[in-house]
Parts: sequence; structure tokens; C-alpha cells
Amino acid sequence: MSDSLNKTELARVLAEKTDNSIKDSSQMIDALLDIIAESLSQGKEVNISGFGKFYMSKRGARKGRNPRTGEDIEIEARQLPAFKAGKNFKEKVK
Repeated sequence: MSDSLNKTELARVLAEKTDNSIKDSSQMIDALLDIIAESLSQGKEVNISGFGKFYMSKRGARKGRNPRTGEDIEIEARQLPAFKAGKNFKEKVK
């Protein structure tokens, strides 16, 4: 196995752990990711006890610089998805 898991490899491992097919496991992963994305887009946080919290992080407007021209630019405020690992998750990966 490589240093990272892609979605196909994750579905295979999930299938082995749950006695489901790889196709069913892949669909479960897709559904979970869709639920998380939809919840965040509606302004809701997703808390998974022992794992962590998905939430939207606000970044304020700021000044930046165009690397090609060196010209100063204004970067608008925006929201970005973020994740904060829970205590149990942090302990497992230590």
C-alpha cells in the first residue's frame, strides 16, 4: 500500500471491514461526503463524536500581491471548509 489512500482503496478497506461490496462501500463514502458538503453549504457543522468536526471557517478580506506583476490587490472575505480533529482521533494517529 502507498503512503496515502485514494477513494477506491478506501472503499476496498471499508468493504473488507464491513462485509459489504466495494461498490456499496463506494456509494456509502459518496453519500457521507455529500451529506457533509450539503450540511456545510447550509451553514451547519458536522460533529462526529471521537473523530472530529467539519465546519466553515471565515477568512477576512486582506491585501495581497499579484506574483506576476507585483501589483497590490484586494482579496475578498470568504468562507472555507475546515476540519478539527477530535481527541480520540488525535490519540489514534499519534
